[in-house]
Amino acid sequence: MIKKILIALTLLASATQMQAQKFALIDLEYILSNIPAYERANEQLNQTSKAWQNEIEAISNEAATLYKNYQNESVFLSEAQKKEREQAIVDKEKEAADLKKKYFGPEGELFKKRQSLVAPIHDEIYNAVKAIAQARNFQLILDRASDSAIIFASPAIDISNEVLAKLGYSK
Repeated sequence: MIKKILIALTLLASATQMQAQKFALIDLEYILSNIPAYERANEQLNQTSKAWQNEIEAISNEAATLYKNYQNESVFLSEAQKKEREQAIVDKEKEAADLKKKYFGPEGELFKKRQSLVAPIHDEIYNAVKAIAQARNFQLILDRASDSAIIFASPAIDISNEVLAKLGYSK
């Protein structure tokens, strides 16, 4: 009898500890592709990036032209003129490299612009996902777009459309 009571208590204790954890998936790429503000931000970033790239290429082309002219005329130049031309070429190449670093470096203007345009959208998505997770008692929500370790996921646990609806972009 005591054995049966101990077994029953053990089963009861383990049953209360074995509550199923709830989890869900989102597809961040899908969510972002359905948010017009994100598309506009990306377009703006692409235009800015192209303009900056063209500026850098123009300076690089100037440096290349200076170098070609220097090669063609070097036999006719004095040592002082050669040094002057070489310095001009080096200065142009350095100007192009500095601009490239300024615009496209790890802490460059493009990074800052992306942060200012895209970070608020990501914050909105995060807050919507968090609200859904709290409302539906999810312990874990994974992004199927960025996690290549997910081999299969049931569409029933994908809450991407629910996130879009929470953000006001219902499908």
